[in-house]
Amino acid sequence: MDELVERLVANVGVGRDAAAKTIAIILDFLIKEGPPDKVQVLMDTLPGAERVRQSADATDTSAAFGMGGIMGAGTRMMAAGLDMGQVQAVTREVIGYAREKAGEDVVGEIVGAIPGLGQFV
Repeated sequence: MDELVERLVANVGVGRDAAAKTIAIILDFLIKEGPPDKVQVLMDTLPGAERVRQSADATDTSAAFGMGGIMGAGTRMMAAGLDMGQVQAVTREVIGYAREKAGEDVVGEIVGAIPGLGQFV
């Protein structure tokens, strides 16, 4: 996952801590909202993904004020220090990275199954 953190730092301009937190938030969101079988395939193809997802703040919902879904994930990312433009840019980068590692079929099915996610990526 270090490769993805560095990619977010370079391409989006977020700090390493914010990048790691947002990756954890996005993975947590995909696990909760996506089709379990496809998300498991994705998690299996991303070395260190489960460790990152379980890292500090990944399951903290207090920042989302109890919101779930895509709005809750976005709120959590903003609480981690991102602005709205960075939330969208980070989401695109993470999904792009996931496509490179797991393939378009797996990621396309995940994105297609989560209402509203396709608008961000």
